[in-house]
Amino acid sequence: MLARGLPPAAVDLAPAVTYGSWALFTADYAVRWRLGGPRRFLAYVRRHPLDTVVLALPLLRPLRVIRLYDAVQQRRDEPRLSLYGRVIAYAGTTAVLLGFVAALAVYQQERGAPGATIRTFGDSVWWACSTLTTVGYGDVTPVTPLGRVVAAGLMVCGLALLGAVAGAFSSWLIQTFARGDEQLPPAR
Repeated sequence: MLARGLPPAAVDLAPAVTYGSWALFTADYAVRWRLGGPRRFLAYVRRHPLDTVVLALPLLRPLRVIRLYDAVQQRRDEPRLSLYGRVIAYAGTTAVLLGFVAALAVYQQERGAPGATIRTFGDSVWWACSTLTTVGYGDVTPVTPLGRVVAAGLMVCGLALLGAVAGAFSSWLIQTFARGDEQLPPAR
């Protein structure tokens, strides 16, 4: 989508690689499900919601990085970051990946639309950043129906991520102040 002027062979190869990787992911999902028992499909789906969502919506495949991040953070069954640090790290990783995917989706829809203000990938990244952070300057906005659907989803996700980070931070502050109050000598 971003590389224009590619030779026809490369243009034909890109979807083949995409569909091939999706087929490999589907095969991996099916094998892991079958190893858990053939009658345990719903239990597998409940235990692996991210994999299930990514299987249904391949566009969200980069979100699997969260599992890799979680594996790196584990050391002797003890996380290296506190719960609050992990929430903020997950939210940050999700925001970057979600913003990139939304910028690509909106750019694809808007780049040739009549009356579009999002004409370049840079415009779509700017739009995604301002939308995800709930700033929404309004200088660039999607005009196509699918672009607006992506925008609505990004707005909801931006609010959810902001709420998760704000909640984790305020919970950490309350816990820190409560510990400080417990360590003070009793008042006379």
